[in-house]
Amino acid sequence: MRLYKCWICLCLCMCLCLCLVSNGEKDPLSCNIYEGEWVWDDSYPLYDSANCPHLRSEFDCSKYGRPDHFYLKYRWQPSKCNLPRFDGKEFLTKLKGKQIMFVGDSVSLNQWQSLICLLHSSVPQTQILDEVEVDKQLYNYTFPEYQVSLFVFHSTHLVDIEEEKIGRVLKLDSIKSGSIWKNMDILVFNTWLWWYRTGPKQPWDYIQIGDKILKDMDRMEAFRIGLTTWANWVDAEVDTNKTKVLFQGISPQHYNGIEWNEPGVKNCSKETRPINGSTYSAGLPKASYVVEDVLKNITKAVHLLNITTLSQLRKDAHPSSYNVFKAMDCTHWCVAGLTDTWNQLLSVQVTNWK
Repeated sequence: MRLYKCWICLCLCMCLCLCLVSNGEKDPLSCNIYEGEWVWDDSYPLYDSANCPHLRSEFDCSKYGRPDHFYLKYRWQPSKCNLPRFDGKEFLTKLKGKQIMFVGDSVSLNQWQSLICLLHSSVPQTQILDEVEVDKQLYNYTFPEYQVSLFVFHSTHLVDIEEEKIGRVLKLDSIKSGSIWKNMDILVFNTWLWWYRTGPKQPWDYIQIGDKILKDMDRMEAFRIGLTTWANWVDAEVDTNKTKVLFQGISPQHYNGIEWNEPGVKNCSKETRPINGSTYSAGLPKASYVVEDVLKNITKAVHLLNITTLSQLRKDAHPSSYNVFKAMDCTHWCVAGLTDTWNQLLSVQVTNWK
């Protein structure tokens, strides 16, 4: 009889374990957290942007009159596990004494702003020190109680742009800012937004590869060469036993409705809901394949924060005209909003880092 009872208990335990797995109670590091869909969640958003005193006006969609709030109510649900709800106090506690730096263009600034708001909402009484360094290229917010510093370093291409006699030169094989980056505990890199810019918005006049000076070249090939220079820098200069390195996947834009099966739509201005399901009809942007190819050849440990597809599904999450400039912006993202999910995904990677 005692043996029979033990057998019953064992069966119940096994059933409970199976139920937990089937319900997604699985370690998020053991599944692909980047595959899934957006689901409505009444408990969202994770914070009220009106209570974030550090939020820049170009991302504050609520303040600048966005009338709908649907975009705030969606949670990313991975297909085969659950994504832990962001816990700012746990984040700061686990990373006590660490320095985190986002390196890249304004999309990096966008994500950095989100992380500051997430953390502030978790510890609203905690003092935050802010400072601007290196000619407004480097910003830093520090949580002194936890000795955690969050930096953002503005670099449109990661490789150098230098002023010379002939003009501004994009040097595809040169990185001089790396001495600042490599001393961080966590590095999150991003670049792409500026590689295809032309005309007045192009931030360089010439391209240099070694001793060769070019007026222009295929932009995707230039991107590949520049990104390879960054990859070689990581391999040569970063001790990944001390510094965790992540590269953020390509952040999509929504200016062409054909990509989401709405021909004739030219921007994101009337989009209020995400795309259903887990796939984007246009597929990945070409730049994503370049990123994947380059990362495959890095010998050091670099994690791809693979936010591209899940962000493609969020045609509703951009500021559109609800920003301080009143300009149509389907490139950046509202805060609160999608970038909070990027930081949830980031938290999974960095707070479980051994």
